[in-house]
Amino acid sequence: MGISDDAVQIRSQGWRRLAALHQMIESDLERALQDEHGLSVVEFSVLDSLSRQDGWHMRMSQLSRAAALSPSASTRLVNRLEDRGLLARILCDDDRRGIYTELTTSGRALLRKARPTHDRALAAAVQEAEATPELTDLVAALPELTGALSAR
Repeated sequence: MGISDDAVQIRSQGWRRLAALHQMIESDLERALQDEHGLSVVEFSVLDSLSRQDGWHMRMSQLSRAAALSPSASTRLVNRLEDRGLLARILCDDDRRGIYTELTTSGRALLRKARPTHDRALAAAVQEAEATPELTDLVAALPELTGALSAR
């Protein structure tokens, strides 16, 4: 038994709307973070992920998963952030092949400055999406996100 053409069309349409919502939010975040702090969304995400770790470090493989990047893309990103003095690599004591990444003092300071910008841009992007007729119901389906944003 196959999926009807109508079901495929509905799923495809839903996926396109979800992708549009993601693109709208990510573009606004990218613009704000880049303009005010010289950070991309993925760089902010990596700094944020690292800041939430005990001891402020993660294995490279964990960082790849947290940033939704391939191992090679993660390595390039870590190289850029390390060159900017925002994070450091540390060899793992119990596994010579293991490498940790850790925020530097400069990385923590930049993240502290960038977080309010990120939160403001996210709230504004969600509000804009809410006012876009094609996206209103998708935004409404994100109660945790919209509830946290409206509580600010």
